[in-house]
Amino acid sequence: MDRIERFADVVVRAGVNIQPGQGVILRTDTAHLEIARAVVEAAYAAGAAWVEPIWSDGPMRRSAVDHASLESLTTSRGWALQRIREWSEQGVASIALIGDADPHVLDGADPVRAAAFPIEEMRSMRENVLGRLRWTVVGAPNPGWAHQIFGEPDTDRLWDAVSTAMRLDAEDPAAAWRERAATLADRGSRLDALELTSVRYVGDGTDLTVGLIPGCRWTGGGLIDSAGIPYMPNIPTEEVFTSPDRRRADGVIRLTKPLVLNGQLVRGLRAEFAGGRIVDVSADSGVEAVRAQLETDPGARSLGEVSLVDSESRIAKAGIVFHNTLFDENAGCHVAWGSSFPFAVPGGPGMSVAEREERGLNTSAVHTDVVIGGDGITVTGTGPKGTIEIIRNDEWVL
Repeated sequence: MDRIERFADVVVRAGVNIQPGQGVILRTDTAHLEIARAVVEAAYAAGAAWVEPIWSDGPMRRSAVDHASLESLTTSRGWALQRIREWSEQGVASIALIGDADPHVLDGADPVRAAAFPIEEMRSMRENVLGRLRWTVVGAPNPGWAHQIFGEPDTDRLWDAVSTAMRLDAEDPAAAWRERAATLADRGSRLDALELTSVRYVGDGTDLTVGLIPGCRWTGGGLIDSAGIPYMPNIPTEEVFTSPDRRRADGVIRLTKPLVLNGQLVRGLRAEFAGGRIVDVSADSGVEAVRAQLETDPGARSLGEVSLVDSESRIAKAGIVFHNTLFDENAGCHVAWGSSFPFAVPGGPGMSVAEREERGLNTSAVHTDVVIGGDGITVTGTGPKGTIEIIRNDEWVL
């Protein structure tokens, strides 16, 4: 198989693990046409009953941001909500191919309008798709993404980096991911056994203590759906993560990787937390994009994820800033403000929103990962056995 076919095989077999007779939705950009075709072919070869591509396009998005009303940009259509509910009822698999085809397409746009999206629709996606179905998000190489990284549209060089990060160089990439997933799952089990009540991140410009929910589960490598079928929501993935208590986060963070947010490049971001909420942000550039997102809804300022990544990560070893959160978040420890993962607590997916919030989970239409790890980062966890080192100077020591 060539690299695109190997890519598609990993997405279908290790990512969503498509089962015979299953429907598939494929969200992708027009710039990913060749890769999308390969994924559709692989999905049908795996037994998919049908595959529905849902296309996006950067210039079309810019037209909407420039000309549509803010009300229109944030209003969810009834037919769109109904379609999401039907996906959930039918048990479809969801694949998303990401990778900005033009990272500068929203340069100069109103940051409030650039951050706008149909909030109810996104909440429904998180509840009915991300919370119930098998899904995966994968980065698709394209010239625009390559230019953002290398300063030139060297797609072959980007494919080399992505192939290494996604283990496409293995004899059987899907099997290689199952092996890596087992290693990360073992780390999650070890963390569960510690019954930690908090974690603390300390690094250059970062000193953040985050409270954990009693009985929370650490997840690594992948998930298992209600029918017992394993899948991997993100490829590549090098993290072990959980959802913290949204009410307990205090301290400061400084990002060690740039953040691409709603088409805006954010550099040198610093954020201060108090009582579980972001109370102040500053940045060397792009801070207005962050401030606009933090106003999305009341949950946007609280944490929905804490994650542990060490220097053994293939993405970290690549030494490249991918300017793509899916990759960059797997190069170092990170946290995310916004929506929690209901599966982080026993019985969470079956709880009402009010019940989840009572437990400490966060509710928001956004979920933004930001990297605070790398050289010098130390992470400790506190629980019944005292304070224990988990990561020391970016190395896993637990």
